[in-house]
Amino acid sequence: MNRRNILWSAVSALGAAFGASHAQAATDASAGNKLKVVYHLSDAEKVNFVLGNIQNHIDGVGGPEHVTLALVIHGPALKAFHTAQANPDLSKRVSEFSKDGVELAACGNTMKAQNVTLRELLPGFVSAERGGVVRLAELQSQGYLYLRP
Repeated sequence: MNRRNILWSAVSALGAAFGASHAQAATDASAGNKLKVVYHLSDAEKVNFVLGNIQNHIDGVGGPEHVTLALVIHGPALKAFHTAQANPDLSKRVSEFSKDGVELAACGNTMKAQNVTLRELLPGFVSAERGGVVRLAELQSQGYLYLRP
């Protein structure tokens, strides 16, 4: 077998595996099993963009009862969620997400670095004690799809 055939076979197999995994996710979603999605946010300039994506996601699937969502925040983005610094629109959006069942996880390491406690963050947050990246990996191991807009 020449190199071209070997490469083509490898690419074809990879494509088939990728397609099968997406087909299974679509089948699960249409069969009534809710998709589980985790959004990753660390860039302060993307806070509103990511919150907009989450709202679009909820709206796009027909409401929060049709998807299980989590938002894991670490690094500079966490400052936007400090109660003292959050603008009213952001506070309202976070409150609505919390009511809709979105897990709002704040990185424990970032909280320590920023010298902030859960009480100083907007209501609805939980602490990812072992770190935001650890929480992201945990959720992915539980079948959550990973999105980093």
